[in-house]
Amino acid sequence: MEVAAIIPAYNEEKTVGAVIGTLQQSPDVKRIIVVSDGSEDDTVKAAMKYKGVEVIDLLDNRGKGGAIKAGLDRCSSEVILILDADLIGLSRDHVRALLEPVLEGRALMAVGLFEKGRMATDFAQKMAPFLSGQRAMKRDLLENISDLDLSRFGIEVALHKYVEDNEIEAEVVQLPDLSHVMKEEKLGFWKGVLARGKMYWEIFKYVIRIDTDTK
Repeated sequence: MEVAAIIPAYNEEKTVGAVIGTLQQSPDVKRIIVVSDGSEDDTVKAAMKYKGVEVIDLLDNRGKGGAIKAGLDRCSSEVILILDADLIGLSRDHVRALLEPVLEGRALMAVGLFEKGRMATDFAQKMAPFLSGQRAMKRDLLENISDLDLSRFGIEVALHKYVEDNEIEAEVVQLPDLSHVMKEEKLGFWKGVLARGKMYWEIFKYVIRIDTDTK
């Protein structure tokens, strides 16, 4: 099964290259698609430095769900690997661990959780593991999310709900020594807090919407 990695990225010029570099070392990943989601920095230039990487430059910010939809529309790969663009410490072993349950047929989706990375990011994922952005899955799971392009930061909630509602086998994978750059580190404390609040608000709005739609 062909694997395509989709990396949604918004202003991640400093970190996206390291994620791409690790993916290029993985024999399992055949396509790497970076989707710059209306970035205002040099994310596109940073990604284009890597030979063979496909870069989609969205002029407007569509949110994480919209960026993933743009990447999905670009390929026909049977297995989709989704990774955040701001990961710290990503290795080939992490990539293989995420893909293995799907490639070996044990699960239709694998969800990666940080472990022994940094206290703040480890704690956040323990509190809300269903919000993890590191996932491998069969393509049709994403295709069955009807409003994927509108989900924004609610994409992980949508996937979690779909898997639960349809009793789909999913496997949790521990990703030791992996973390990501926190919003407060990227933007400064107060701007980071505001950005985090906006993210949680988008998630909350999406949860309310899907709850309303199912009643």
